[in-house]
Amino acid sequence: MNNAKIVFMGTPTFSVPILKMLIENYQVIAVVTQPDKLVGRHQVLTPSKVKEEALKHQIPVYQPSKIKTDYQAIIDLNPDLIITCAYGQIIPKELLNAPKMGCYNVHASLLPKYRGGAPIHKALINGETETGITIMYMEEGMDTGDIISQKSYQILAEDNVGTLHEKLSLLGAELLKETLPSIIHKTNSRQKQNPAEVTYAYNIKREEEHLNFQKKGVEIINHIRGLNPWPTANLILNGEELKVLEAYYEQKEIEEPGIILEITKSAIGITCQDGIIYVTKIKPFGKKIMTTKDYLNGMKKENIFGLKVQ
Repeated sequence: MNNAKIVFMGTPTFSVPILKMLIENYQVIAVVTQPDKLVGRHQVLTPSKVKEEALKHQIPVYQPSKIKTDYQAIIDLNPDLIITCAYGQIIPKELLNAPKMGCYNVHASLLPKYRGGAPIHKALINGETETGITIMYMEEGMDTGDIISQKSYQILAEDNVGTLHEKLSLLGAELLKETLPSIIHKTNSRQKQNPAEVTYAYNIKREEEHLNFQKKGVEIINHIRGLNPWPTANLILNGEELKVLEAYYEQKEIEEPGIILEITKSAIGITCQDGIIYVTKIKPFGKKIMTTKDYLNGMKKENIFGLKVQ
């Protein structure tokens, strides 16, 4: 095990493989994560997945509500390195300057593309065929630091946020394991990001979840993939929200987008700009996720045939 003392900062499931790798190979002296949150219908106070993993290994956990002002306890640990991955707060300059060997971030895109908190979602929504992981120096700006190493991944047609999230999480742990020795021995490469190639992937807003059937079929399918399984795309049918998790598209000549033009045993066909989107997995308001086949069972199909979705 390497003797470098590391503080790890992260919060969601995506960060857990990175933390596991560090625990197995280095001395993780503390974990910093977001405060426990009230989750679900019954508002149960729930720790982050990173906190759960840290406690399994008896690693001290810090949960400042505002890291911008509440950071001295972490500085007092005198870490050699700070490594972050999807922590969820902007880290102040005082903390960035504290560790002897610097601060480094694991980011789920091939920077400078997709800076920000939703790079996986936006890569899928935008129909990218390639994404990846970047290990980078941390600066005060959002994902602006110099690039140390990158590893790419070819996005598959069947990938969605869930599958890509898992694959890139494991890729991030792998790349960090390969890269850390060079950082510790000060032999790593360092490349500035090209400002002309910068794009952003801000967190998904509620209004971005809504499907627009005026668009082309490929764009709508990418939108569904890019929000599945969370936060999930939606449409409005008969005044109620219907979340859409899976669908396929067929190119056809249509007269008007956004109309339920076909209903099969397993799909609802909604017209778009250049064809029909066949919705096959949904979540009706207040109900569990189900196949469209189950949704249609017992329903009078003529009640929704020809309706315009919103």
